[in-house]
Amino acid sequence: MLSINIQKNLQAFMLDVHFNVKSEIAVLFGPSGSGKTTVLNCIAGLTHPNVGQITLNQRDFFPKKGKPVPAAKRHIGYVFQDYALFPHMTVKKNIQYGLKDHHLMDRLTDMMGIDHLLDKYPHQISGGEKQRAALARALVTKPDALLLDEPFSSLDHETKTECQNELLELHKLWQIPVLLVTHDKEEASILGDRLLRIDKGKLVT
Repeated sequence: MLSINIQKNLQAFMLDVHFNVKSEIAVLFGPSGSGKTTVLNCIAGLTHPNVGQITLNQRDFFPKKGKPVPAAKRHIGYVFQDYALFPHMTVKKNIQYGLKDHHLMDRLTDMMGIDHLLDKYPHQISGGEKQRAALARALVTKPDALLLDEPFSSLDHETKTECQNELLELHKLWQIPVLLVTHDKEEASILGDRLLRIDKGKLVT
């Protein structure tokens, strides 16, 4: 289980959230600038809260005493909104970054239908193909949790539907906590087992 109880001073407001994510897809839903991405970045270790606690499967990432656990040691998959693929690496090299299991890589690339793209570079593939590559890269590390920051926002409707279906199938396979950020109501209803509404840094009912 992923447990978040954090406070962080932002420019316009105080981020103050407390929630848990079990082996489910929880959707963090709200308008732009409401603190959604900051929550993901705190969980991933890319930034730190001012105070609070973040735990995953009883591992304390932000202890009250001592240094926070570095991002690379949190075993969390993160798919960024812009995919953040390394432009100088082929799709294969991108996915192999942090690879733990070659058989798993073959399984994921086959499942996502990107085997034929492995020797191409990010600028040579479409947005949907980049999304699949980014998701494969996140999952091939065998993460204990998965963070998704509006990964489908730039896709056309058909590609978005395909990628959403793939995410649901992968979650059935992995059964790990997934936290998906979106401001798309339709996407939230399709993917979310549970909806967490956030506005100006606080969860609302």
